Amino acid sequence: MIPKTIDDYISFASPSVRPILKKIRQVVRAVAPKAEELISYRMPAFRMNGILIYFATFKNHIGFYPPVVGNPALMKAVKRYAGPKGNLKFPLDKPIPYALIKKIVQYRIKQNMAKVSNLDRNP
Repeated sequence: MIPKTIDDYISFASPSVRPILKKIRQVVRAVAPKAEELISYRMPAFRMNGILIYFATFKNHIGFYPPVVGNPALMKAVKRYAGPKGNLKFPLDKPIPYALIKKIVQYRIKQNMAKVSNLDRNP
């Protein structure tokens, strides 16, 4: 089935993964309460002045996108989770780093706001 909402996506996921997906959603909502929820590329996503993040469940990990770029400290913090293309892979057999997810979302908000601000200055 193709999910139409994040609720659908979570309901289609394995019962053991649903609490993780709900918690990720909760963390993002807490940091970005005005972000729009949507399904994009068949994954849950949040949009606020552009896409903030995508996440998805896989057999052994939670995928988290897009790659973190432009913040050396944050890039160092996510390095152990980085996949081959920079996307993050949070293993399901280890604790999910919700505090790190919060920092990523906060940073993505700043990145998206900077893009909007630059567009306003350079029409």
